[in-house]
Amino acid sequence: MLAPQVQHIENELARLIGREYVFVNEEMLQTHSYDTWPVATKWKQQGKQTHRPDLVVQPTTVEQIEKLLSWANQNHIPVTPWGLGSSVTGAPLVSRGGIILDMSAMQQVLEVNTTNLWVKVQAGMMGIELEQRLNAQGFTLNHSPQSLDRSSVGGWISTRATGQFSSRYGGIEDLVIAFSAVLPTGEFVQTPFVPRAAIGPDIRHIFMGAEGTMGVITDVTLKIFPLPEVRILETLRFTSVNHGLNAMRKIMRSGLRPFLLRFYDQDEARHAMQDSSFAGCAMFLGTEGIKIVAEAEYQALLAICKEEGASVLGPFGAQAWMKRRYDFSTIERRLEQPGGLAETIEIAHFWDSIEDTYQTLKLALAPYAEEVLGHFSHTYSQGTSLYMILLGYEKDAATVEERLHEIWKTTMSICLEKGAAISHHHGVGLARLPYIQEQSGTGMVVMEKVKQAIDPNDILNPGKLGFK
Repeated sequence: MLAPQVQHIENELARLIGREYVFVNEEMLQTHSYDTWPVATKWKQQGKQTHRPDLVVQPTTVEQIEKLLSWANQNHIPVTPWGLGSSVTGAPLVSRGGIILDMSAMQQVLEVNTTNLWVKVQAGMMGIELEQRLNAQGFTLNHSPQSLDRSSVGGWISTRATGQFSSRYGGIEDLVIAFSAVLPTGEFVQTPFVPRAAIGPDIRHIFMGAEGTMGVITDVTLKIFPLPEVRILETLRFTSVNHGLNAMRKIMRSGLRPFLLRFYDQDEARHAMQDSSFAGCAMFLGTEGIKIVAEAEYQALLAICKEEGASVLGPFGAQAWMKRRYDFSTIERRLEQPGGLAETIEIAHFWDSIEDTYQTLKLALAPYAEEVLGHFSHTYSQGTSLYMILLGYEKDAATVEERLHEIWKTTMSICLEKGAAISHHHGVGLARLPYIQEQSGTGMVVMEKVKQAIDPNDILNPGKLGFK
């Protein structure tokens, strides 16, 4: 039986937007009590529901969202936007109960413009479905997160996502042209729909990376690209992390932009190569585009890598990875076991600091897992991202949960000490919430003022991003 307050909210929402769009059944509430953060997986295995919503709403129109938010704002009812629940940091989990606003039913392709090279879609559109539709017409998003088959376009905006080909094409902030959103007050806003503009601050950045605290994204217009004429892949071996990082740095400062540039330390290289006997560090390299240009770039990339002592192994390692690059099963299978521990934490730093940060993390995290793996991807002229992946076993889910919190605390503390970004593209959520104010520094004042102006009653995803 529903509590009187929840029953009242259900009735009001049914009146406003239709009862068929409002859910209070146990299955829906449980589903929306967990995302794919490993800690949340361990909560589920222990029967914990510390982030359980009171209701779930699945709108199909912008008008429904406007009515919902206007009413919720007037009544001070928390509303937490939800894409497809694939966050690995706890970003869409409620902190103060209330309503989950599930956007997954809004998944239409609204327009494809092959002259201006953009596609407009509703925010709940799943990435892989959009990519497949574009491929059939000879185009691609060139936004390729590992979660492409389980994440939504609106979720990419909200978490400031990036993809596996970002070294050439950039993150979502480089690929989005415009979007629409509904503010916490129910007001509908659209960002300027132009290739570029110099008309004051870019208001897109108020919403990008805000994890649903500033508004609810309803539709997005993204750049698209013609499918490349040719794609060239290569696998290389390096004798040390230092040599591989030097090669990556030289590649990015040269003006070359491989679409694929991933470098694995010797422990993760065995996984990446699917060869337990593989010795050394491994790099997957790829260039694409017009054939004559791609071939020239390939030769220039090889020359830089050989300067750092790389051995050319042929395309097969990189080709195999490309075929399984959305596969998350190693982590998932480990986490399915109550005592299975698995975590992936991505950060970023400048070239002159990333190796020291990596070595410090590798040493500090070693006591927490059987394997501590590292790889570098998403590279820039100034630096690179770093993934630390931990795999291990403990006696039960409760012990794993405790160990995961220790892993996060250790990693975040080292990153703050070293001056690294505590997240490169997975966002903040609950995992990084204790550390965001220190990372943001004096910039937090600006964020708080914007939040207060846009959401004075603090109804949208309250308790997130470090807002007071």
